[in-house]
Amino acid sequence: MRDGDEEAGRDGGLRAARPITPAYLERAALYYLERYGASAEMLRRVLRRRVETRCRLRGEAPGDFAEMVEAVVARALGAGLVDDAAFAAAKVRSLRRRGGSARAIGAKLAAKGVDRDTVGAALAEEAGAEGSSEDQAARAYARRRRLGPFRPEAARAAARERDLAAMARAGFALSLARRVIDGDLEDDLAMP
Repeated sequence: MRDGDEEAGRDGGLRAARPITPAYLERAALYYLERYGASAEMLRRVLRRRVETRCRLRGEAPGDFAEMVEAVVARALGAGLVDDAAFAAAKVRSLRRRGGSARAIGAKLAAKGVDRDTVGAALAEEAGAEGSSEDQAARAYARRRRLGPFRPEAARAAARERDLAAMARAGFALSLARRVIDGDLEDDLAMP
């Protein structure tokens, strides 16, 4: 285990976990943020899990450390280590390249604790930078999943309804899904 949650003594037995301190929580936050991009809520959840684990080992109440967790999150926000807008913008770009619809991206970012306004701003910024990004994302999704024009010609007609359903489950509008699924591969190659 990391950072001395449980330590083996000389006789092989386990010692109790070290106490929860602001320094410990700051180290845990930095350790996490070095490896992952995160929203403020994601960092808060990670720190709460750390506190709960230590409290379970020490027999303490996790609620006693809520203010300490909030103080560490506030310091990370103040220092610029956590920026929900930058995190949302990076996730939007990444998920769009993979073929994520605006609905799917909004749901993923909401699950990570990013508020709707921030998600909406990131989606609008990305759409303004690249033109019709929903169309490009739908084509990327179809290409990745080998739907519609990316399916062998012989199997394309038989799988049309299934392909439309897959596009709908991914969060794309039916009219867009029809355009992509019924389109030609040459149409996709003409796109930038």
